[in-house]
Amino acid sequence: MILIKNAHVITCAGDEYENGCIAFDDKIRYVGVSYSGQADEVIDAKGAYVLPGLIDAHCHVGLFGDSVGFEGADGNEMSDPITPQMRAIDGINPQDRAFSEARRAGVTAVVTGPGSSNPIAGQFAAVKTDGICVDDMIIKAPCAMKMALGENPKTVYNEKDAAPTTRMGTLSMIREMLFKSKRYDEEWTEYYEDTEENDRPEFDMKLEAMRPVVRKEIPVKLHAHRADDICSAIRIAKEFDLDITIEHCSDGDVVADILEREGYPVNLGPTLTDRSKPELKNLSFKTYKNLSDRGIDVAIITDHPEITIDNLPLCAAFAVRHGMDEMKALSAITYTAAKNCGIDDRVGSLEVGKDADIVVLDGLPTRFDSKCLMTFINGRRGDRTNE
Repeated sequence: MILIKNAHVITCAGDEYENGCIAFDDKIRYVGVSYSGQADEVIDAKGAYVLPGLIDAHCHVGLFGDSVGFEGADGNEMSDPITPQMRAIDGINPQDRAFSEARRAGVTAVVTGPGSSNPIAGQFAAVKTDGICVDDMIIKAPCAMKMALGENPKTVYNEKDAAPTTRMGTLSMIREMLFKSKRYDEEWTEYYEDTEENDRPEFDMKLEAMRPVVRKEIPVKLHAHRADDICSAIRIAKEFDLDITIEHCSDGDVVADILEREGYPVNLGPTLTDRSKPELKNLSFKTYKNLSDRGIDVAIITDHPEITIDNLPLCAAFAVRHGMDEMKALSAITYTAAKNCGIDDRVGSLEVGKDADIVVLDGLPTRFDSKCLMTFINGRRGDRTNE
């Protein structure tokens, strides 16, 4: 058991203790003012902040190898525009240096997966940022299905002289796959209702991967920058009764009324980048304030490697500089990020029974001069200085 005492504890679950403590092994066992139990190690925080480990709700950590090039580029299977059967855990390289950089920055969990070249790209996974084998790092896999609208699929397949080359083509491919997936799921459901009377359906790897989507067991991460693409994402979600999160949402201000009305979570970013393509012309840190002020669940994302994962706290600091409430910005890289990704039962806040993913800082991570002092993942120091 480890005890951190004399800390400014912010749980991100509604409680704050200016002179508090936290006791943990692999799970959090106590959070509060004073701990009377036994501890194998006692750490005096000397007034430093103790918070839940930071979480990036949308990135590609481990799938595009740092300083490697093509050999480490495993985030886009561009041989086919429809690849729901692709699994992030089959491409993640835990030895990617981005994981150690994440730990040293206080980022303890990432939601990572295929990029946005395909209309349906594959399955995201939520993983811890410490581990040798990805199987030991998994929080939830799959945790979402990635789909992409707009410029990226158009550009990739136009260069290949193949479909889709239009937004209509992209949506038609997604829609066709959803129709087939619903029917496929119905066939298997009917089969299991009476296996003696009903014929066993023919197995299809793609459609099998889509079953959790149409059954609303996992959400769709719908990549959409431009206002019309955001509206198309909502249209698809309502048409097929899907759980979705809207990823990137660069034109969020343009459709803020619609986002507020529909209530879908938004994973917003990357914003600390140049406006490198037409879809990004309205990119602004002010969008964080404007959407979160409307009560929309906004998470701050890096889209690593677009913004490197260690700069997640910097993105939150810029959001605050541009008017986002500081506690909402803090939640956007902790609790709200976890909630948007369906992993808040394990991470995102300091509560008894949750994973001991804990960060110690000399200031709030939403402030530019803040420095990470210690990181714990599953109760183990994850900021090893020799990395």
